[in-house]
Amino acid sequence: MLCMFVLLALIAPAEAAPPQVSPRAVTFATQDGGIVYANVYGGGERGVVLAHGGQFNKESWEPQAQILVNAGFRVLAFDFRGYGESRGPHDSKSDEGRRFDVLAATAYLRTAGAKSVAVVGASMGGDYAAEAAEAEPDAIDRIVLLGSGSEIPIVRMKGPKLYILCRDDTEGDPKFPRLPGIRAQFEKSAGPKQLVLLDGSAHAQWIFSTAESDHLMREILKFLSAQPERGPGESARCLQGRIDVLRSGIRFVHGFLPETPIGRLAFPGYALLQRHCSAAATNPAFTGFK
Repeated sequence: MLCMFVLLALIAPAEAAPPQVSPRAVTFATQDGGIVYANVYGGGERGVVLAHGGQFNKESWEPQAQILVNAGFRVLAFDFRGYGESRGPHDSKSDEGRRFDVLAATAYLRTAGAKSVAVVGASMGGDYAAEAAEAEPDAIDRIVLLGSGSEIPIVRMKGPKLYILCRDDTEGDPKFPRLPGIRAQFEKSAGPKQLVLLDGSAHAQWIFSTAESDHLMREILKFLSAQPERGPGESARCLQGRIDVLRSGIRFVHGFLPETPIGRLAFPGYALLQRHCSAAATNPAFTGFK
């Protein structure tokens, strides 16, 4: 019997790996006259732009792009000007204006059908993504700064922000840790925001080559997949809708079964709902009925 189980285990098919999506090569112009070369994966309504670090390129994001596509995202990984065939105005390879490359990538995804666009920027890519978020705060719905974010705070963009890095990441010398500078800008940035520290000392995209790779990807997926927080007005409207449905039910019971125990209990319940409804209408932050 044991031999049979061993044999079945050996011949049983392994769990199928997620299907791999072939990237589509695209190009698009930037607002300052540059041209960006990119790879697009998938076709979901939630877009994600992947902005590489200084020692990487658009192809370096391939494993992460496949994971994001299988989670339902439309992914665009691009080369900054000065990398690959991407270039600035007048065929320039200068790094001047790289925030325009990020903004052009977000605009391309929206034009292609994405209803929301997040940016994941690693090291250099994160710093340029932060510049883009400050320059045009409505262009980016949420942002991930991977091992970056020490240059400027993100104040004008009001969407969620995730700062994530290894605790012992340095500028190449243990005397110059990255965390203090990133934490300082994190504190100045507008919320909602979160700072996540991983184990180790790997920097930005190099983390994907360490034991923290899966942890990093889980944090990114959790952040990108989280539902946006409802503001007070939206919460009140949601509450009002729930009250309206319950009020209609109680009104029905009270109107058609007035002399029954259920009918007699319905009237106090109806009065309570009326009070909650009035509170919701006059106070947008009302949360007293759950």
